[in-house]
Amino acid sequence: MKKIAVIGAGTMGNGIAHIGAMSNYEVALIDISEAALAKAMTTIEKNLDRMVRKEKISEGTKKLTLANITTYTDMATGVKKAGLVIEAATENVDLKLKIFKSLDELAPKSAILATNTSSISITKIAAATKRPEKVIGMHFFNPDPMMKLVEVIRGYATASSVTKKVMSLAKELGKMPVEVNDYPGFAANRILMPMLNEAFYTLYEGVAGVQEIDTVMKLGMGHPMGPLQLADFVGLDVCLAILEVLHQGFGNPKYAPCPLLVNMVMAGKLGRKSGEGFYDYSKAGKDLVVAKQFK
Repeated sequence: MKKIAVIGAGTMGNGIAHIGAMSNYEVALIDISEAALAKAMTTIEKNLDRMVRKEKISEGTKKLTLANITTYTDMATGVKKAGLVIEAATENVDLKLKIFKSLDELAPKSAILATNTSSISITKIAAATKRPEKVIGMHFFNPDPMMKLVEVIRGYATASSVTKKVMSLAKELGKMPVEVNDYPGFAANRILMPMLNEAFYTLYEGVAGVQEIDTVMKLGMGHPMGPLQLADFVGLDVCLAILEVLHQGFGNPKYAPCPLLVNMVMAGKLGRKSGEGFYDYSKAGKDLVVAKQFK
């Protein structure tokens, strides 16, 4: 378990690699794109540099963390010696099923296979393997190096011993693991996404504007970030995908995605990562973000 393989070098993947390596685990960071891996390592180094400047870690810890990470474009080589594999690919069920089918063949038989999915059924993913008892959810939260919570999700067949090992490992990574069962949205997103969706509807129906909705929730409810700004940060495509999982999983109309959200995603307005969502991020610097007007 001292060797971790992370599948996917995007925002979540590089963050998981960062915390694993900083906790002195040997980390194999795997992606099909050399460019994505190079970008991930640059991001990790910048984040470590920021921690050094803030005196949260030493220069020696930074160097050791970077030395603990090896990048691979070949999955077979990257997972060959892993005790734990954490998949952090795009939130797409077909892609994840394909990855887990491959991992089942390539990773050591003793390895635990975890997914960072925020809503997709662990039981369904596990069914793509011949080791469902060793498949589990590890839902990290963005930004990974800062957020303490990890949802540890037990699938229908996940062994208790596997859950115990993953809970223990999460603590070694400096996280606070919370064990939940495998139902649509798990715990965090089953609670969060209906709130965000209601904020979308509040804007869609003309009750209040973007800044007004976010101000109400920040000043009135004590939230550090308004729901529309948070949705931009999460990614509107991710919000839509999770709401669709909830809607399909429960068959309850209260989870139906707001038409405004659907249209924005179709138009490519995905939030911060696309440069525009409920706010405009096209200008550099977070202080220049301006709420868009919705009529």
